[in-house]
Amino acid sequence: MTTTDPPVTEVQRELRRRRWLRVPVGLLLLIVLLAGLVTVVIGASALLRYSGESTVHFADAEAHFMHGSIGSEPATGLPVRLWQVLPEMFPEVFEGGGYEVFGFLYGPDASAANGDLPIGIGQRTVRGVDLGWFNCAVCHAGTVRGHAEEPPQLILAMPSNNLDLYAFIEFLLGIADDPRLAADNVLTEFERQGHQLGWVERLVWRHFVLPRVREGLLERRAVLGPLLAEQPAWGPGRVDTFNPYKIIQFGIPVDELDDSERIGTADFPSVFLQGPREGMDLHWDGNNASLQERNLSAAIGAGVTEETVDHASIERVAEWLSDLEPPSSPYQPDPERVQAGRELYMQQCAACHGYQDGQRYVFEGERLGQVVPNDQLGVDPARLDSYTEQLREYQLTLFQDDPRYRFRHFRKTNGYANQPLDGLWLRAPYLHNGAVPTLYDLLLPPEERPVAFVRGLDVLDPEKGGFVAPECTPGEPLVEGFCFDTALPGNGNGGHTYGTDLEADARAALLDYLLTF
Repeated sequence: MTTTDPPVTEVQRELRRRRWLRVPVGLLLLIVLLAGLVTVVIGASALLRYSGESTVHFADAEAHFMHGSIGSEPATGLPVRLWQVLPEMFPEVFEGGGYEVFGFLYGPDASAANGDLPIGIGQRTVRGVDLGWFNCAVCHAGTVRGHAEEPPQLILAMPSNNLDLYAFIEFLLGIADDPRLAADNVLTEFERQGHQLGWVERLVWRHFVLPRVREGLLERRAVLGPLLAEQPAWGPGRVDTFNPYKIIQFGIPVDELDDSERIGTADFPSVFLQGPREGMDLHWDGNNASLQERNLSAAIGAGVTEETVDHASIERVAEWLSDLEPPSSPYQPDPERVQAGRELYMQQCAACHGYQDGQRYVFEGERLGQVVPNDQLGVDPARLDSYTEQLREYQLTLFQDDPRYRFRHFRKTNGYANQPLDGLWLRAPYLHNGAVPTLYDLLLPPEERPVAFVRGLDVLDPEKGGFVAPECTPGEPLVEGFCFDTALPGNGNGGHTYGTDLEADARAALLDYLLTF
């Protein structure tokens, strides 16, 4: 017996069709829900990754000085990945090396080839991007060699005799609109160097990070470029402390600066033994007697702002430097001549500069750390004139909401401060603007001092005290170093004639004593 299926009615057909339609509609709803969930997860992940700040903590105070962040990165820093690829992207500048071309230093076993940042570059993660920029060590770490064949010895807290900050800033401003800094080129170089970026990360770098870097460099070039164009190149070991400060921090246009204040280039100072300096007139022109304010002001010059400053980091550095002694002088002149020189020094120099007692520097002197009017000193006035009453008034507006850090002690002076001379053997060239290469030359009458000499070398001159500094001809190329021309504005080598009228034997004895500092 056979059976036949009952006929399917139109109603049944419609029910079946609707039943099968439910499956794709349900799947579609599920897919939409899942897609929304994935979007939320990706968005939340991106939000978490690209928000907030963090920085590396160094247990060792010395490592913190070299690599710790002081808070300069959020407002001024460059992405660490960009630091790492720039040498490859601009080979005509870096010549196959790293940031040594600008005089930056690297610690033992570190190099640009390994992706390491130089000494003096702190690192902070800001909204998911690792940024690197200046800390205290960038200006206060240098090298010395006893002979040209020796490897350089790194000494922290001495002036950076190597760093050509002017050349580095010019490089960054110059590449602001270079086609090689376009996103495609940079991302390609990232990948070539092994930086694997996910698609979300690529979008962030392409549309946010790299455009912001270029815009920042262009903005900085617009405000800082006109100033640098008016100034002689600073050369290694020097910086204009306050004019970039006026322009960047307070928005004062270059054309509003008086002609007399536009060149304020001076040497990086040493920062040994900061504790005994509390209460002295600090900075070259003695415009502040507070170590805390001086340190905070220097941090602002390095790129820190009121909003980004890391006070705890700066204070940790200050504490470490408080009793950090310079390494002893390697020179061992004839003891009898040293004693004769010491007697001369105690009569003519100790009241202003303190004195060396064997291996110990004595911070005692009636006028130590006090400002001497420049009409008495007679040295180049440009650095003094660059600090103005207008800048002081602007500075006093900083940190007004925080009585712990508000600036109160800045003042306009009429001269230069008598500096303690601890670690003198590491502090060449001499005078506030580094216009005299050696101690021997400083004891000569100004008209007999070198007119042009090579800066940026780190080989010690055991006879003259300082670094080897051969004479040079401005405008002619050098194999190494920078030809410093004392005829240029701000570079004058006159004044400070103390000891220059001594007889040759007395002058030689005084020099021998100074070599022990």
